[in-house]
Amino acid sequence: MDDASHAHSNDAAVHISIPTFRRQVPDVPEDVDFIMDHLNDPNLDLKKSRSVYSLNSKGKEFEDTEDLESRDESDRYTSSRPESRTSTTIEFDDESPYPEVRAAVASKDDPSMPVNTFRMWFLGCFFTIAVSFTNQLFSLRYPSIFVTGVVAQLLALPLGKFLAFALPKTRFNTFGYVWSLNPGPFNIKEHVCITVMANVVVAGAYATDVILTQKIFYGQQLSYAYQILLVLSTQIIGFSFGGFLRQFVVWPSSMIWPGALVNSALFNTLHNSWGKRERGHMPRERFFFIALACSFVWYWIPGLLFTALSVFNWVCWIVPNNVAVNALFGTSTGLGMGIFTFDWTMISFVGSPMVTPWWSEANTIVSFVVMFWIVVPILYFTNTWDTAFLPISSTFAFDNTGNRYDSRGIVTPDGFFDEAAYAAYSPLFMSATLAVAYGVLFAAFVSVFVHTFLWFRRDIVRRFRSSLKDERDVHSRLMLAYPEVPHWWFGILFVVCFVVLLVTVSVFPTQLPAWAAFIGVLLSSILALPVAMLQAITNEQVQTQVVYEIIAGYMLPGRPVANMIFKAIGYIGTVQAVTFVGDMKLGHYMKIPPRMMFKAQLVAAFISCFVVIFVQDWILNNIEDVCTRSQANGFVCPSSNTFATSSLIFGGIGPKRLFSPGAPYASLMWFFAIGGLLPIPFYFLARRYPLSFWRYINIPVCFSGIGAMPPANGINYASWAFVGFIFNFVIRRYRFRWWMRYNYILSAALDAGVVIATIVIFFAITYPGTIEISWWGNNVWINTADTMGIPLKTLGETETIGPQVWS
Repeated sequence: MDDASHAHSNDAAVHISIPTFRRQVPDVPEDVDFIMDHLNDPNLDLKKSRSVYSLNSKGKEFEDTEDLESRDESDRYTSSRPESRTSTTIEFDDESPYPEVRAAVASKDDPSMPVNTFRMWFLGCFFTIAVSFTNQLFSLRYPSIFVTGVVAQLLALPLGKFLAFALPKTRFNTFGYVWSLNPGPFNIKEHVCITVMANVVVAGAYATDVILTQKIFYGQQLSYAYQILLVLSTQIIGFSFGGFLRQFVVWPSSMIWPGALVNSALFNTLHNSWGKRERGHMPRERFFFIALACSFVWYWIPGLLFTALSVFNWVCWIVPNNVAVNALFGTSTGLGMGIFTFDWTMISFVGSPMVTPWWSEANTIVSFVVMFWIVVPILYFTNTWDTAFLPISSTFAFDNTGNRYDSRGIVTPDGFFDEAAYAAYSPLFMSATLAVAYGVLFAAFVSVFVHTFLWFRRDIVRRFRSSLKDERDVHSRLMLAYPEVPHWWFGILFVVCFVVLLVTVSVFPTQLPAWAAFIGVLLSSILALPVAMLQAITNEQVQTQVVYEIIAGYMLPGRPVANMIFKAIGYIGTVQAVTFVGDMKLGHYMKIPPRMMFKAQLVAAFISCFVVIFVQDWILNNIEDVCTRSQANGFVCPSSNTFATSSLIFGGIGPKRLFSPGAPYASLMWFFAIGGLLPIPFYFLARRYPLSFWRYINIPVCFSGIGAMPPANGINYASWAFVGFIFNFVIRRYRFRWWMRYNYILSAALDAGVVIATIVIFFAITYPGTIEISWWGNNVWINTADTMGIPLKTLGETETIGPQVWS
């Protein structure tokens, strides 16, 4: 069946040449319509020669005699524009025009392969519960561990094969439906669904931070009904947006989703080429396990035995007490200008550099250098906003004595902002990097909308009426074998979640009116499309939490709990929508029936909501001193402390006291205008010079790509960009076959090795606390002004910074 479908899609290939573009061609070439149609797709090299393949009723059968995965990237191409369907001969793609996709995704399918099996549901639910339990438990601990979907992906294969061996093959007939516990060999589609169920729950439920903050920091007593309804409604409502988004970011071949390609490459390595000999090069599965073993062994050095190699602030070792040098080259509270690191977790802190396209990484690193290695030092060393009295980089807020801001002292017992306590205590101050990071996020928020309108408005309008049948990509044609998820499924899901959400905020003490909840849902649905398109093309995520906090701060001043819930509704709604369609694209690549994918994701999310609530509740009731700095086992709730502080900054003190005209950080509001205006000139430059580098300048990527600062620092971004340059530019250009065969496999292997090593180190050494390795290599980076957070300027015992009177 596979060969038949593959042969069918390649019958009667007729080659039509399109001119090859060289350096001497004019800026507006002859096939200007083709160029302009694809100008918004920076992953497509318009300078390469392209061949178009058409289908006629008769022709020579395609012979698969060469290594398709390592074919030159200019081999095959057709336009994906529906308007060209007016021709008498319909053009189809026999292979994806994107080498990244060809390297990771198989262009064949077997629709008879069983997916809806007992094994899939049993293992999927098992990993859903196990991953949710583990990540929720250790999210409250520092240092923590984080079980990723790669762990489930690797463990599911041997467990699935064991069930295929052990389960009986007896066939049952239930009301005419014939089924079996063991329908045959464990297959790749079962494996994909299991992994997707684990991926859905890896990040936990965002609303649990709201609940924890209400309980611990505001002392509120919350019922199980409130917790369950809040988590379910906020966590699942974003899935309902998937029915609208799929025709824009799942079906089009230009939406490549680099993150999904890594999983696809690993799935195909573990299944399709398992045990097969490959002439002239190492088999992929052997390469994967060798790289995994090397990653596992190496991580013990920077992760345990020689931790200075991880942070590698080597300049600070030479002058540990020089505050200025430590501010520039430090990696704890500095800017990380040391550039290098030997720890994959530090290199991939902002994402795998081998997955993100190089043009996207170039945008990010240039923006990073300008904003954080040029602008921030200028602000710091000129003492703008009194930042010289604080560490140059920190995620914490500070008071006018230079100490961490005591946010609990400015809130009433019932969770409202106390203006009198605030006036008696201190205004709020931010580090230089945190202040600039807020401005960058403001610009990113607006630029996403402007960029999407400029570059994709025609595509969006056209695709409102498109369906999967309009796509000519080979993977879309293969997916026609399966019925799509009806729109009414998504509609019912939305109505149920929305009603539950309105009941939750209205019946329980949330401080959030129903109309504000509606605005949050509306904003998250509007933002879902541009954010999903950006991630599908660039592998970059836009961090929108701060914008939601500011909006809620202006709408509902003095209500920190309402601010948290509004942020949870808006932010996680968009995130879950993007996660949902990202997994839908993985299912699209792996030829998973869409309805099966929908059910697997929804069941996993539903189960996870109950697991994380009960795990968190158990921790709060059974672990002493939880969420305090003196907790004996490290359950200090690091992320929840930050969450609570943000709720008081934006929901209590409020953006009006921070960013409005006359406020200390009012100038940061200009970043909204910058984000709205900056994409415009680059758009017109790209239109005027379509074959130039202007088309690769992406302003939303420039701003959103550096959104991890802080807590990230220069060593994360510099090493990330350097590795990305080596693999996605140098090796991709000069060793293209090697890159197509091994790049994504290597990325998955490095991630998997580090995750496994982290888990082993944590449970075998860190958690028991029986072994302590204390020597120069583990202490030299600690005894520095960088790690101790010493500011450039110091205050006397009675001195303060900022205004003497505030309100």
